[in-house]
Amino acid sequence: MNKFILAALAASSILSPLAATGASAQQRDERRTTVIRQQPNGRTVVTERRVVRPQQARRWARGQRFDRRYANNYQEIRDWRQYRGRRLYAPPRGYHWVRSGNDAVLVALSGGLIGAVLGGAFN
Repeated sequence: MNKFILAALAASSILSPLAATGASAQQRDERRTTVIRQQPNGRTVVTERRVVRPQQARRWARGQRFDRRYANNYQEIRDWRQYRGRRLYAPPRGYHWVRSGNDAVLVALSGGLIGAVLGGAFN
């Protein structure tokens, strides 16, 4: 019985700093905002939102699945003709251009797979 108690104390003393660092890292990536609105009928509505952002910019590669939550400065490029000087070309059927940071990414409409990446297209 004493060995079990000693083992539990040793494990808790070793794992407690690891748990503390994991929680603080999660708090850095997470931001909570509270929105308070007054409705016309006099009711007060309080909503709490949680925004989670990645720590650093994502490097996209051909064949990856594109997720707009991880894109910095996400913007859909509606008219690629305006960006011909930046090496953009007509997207094939089923694809569209997306801006992620300074990169132009060719993304499939149906599955979100990346067809091409033009690095530094918007420098």
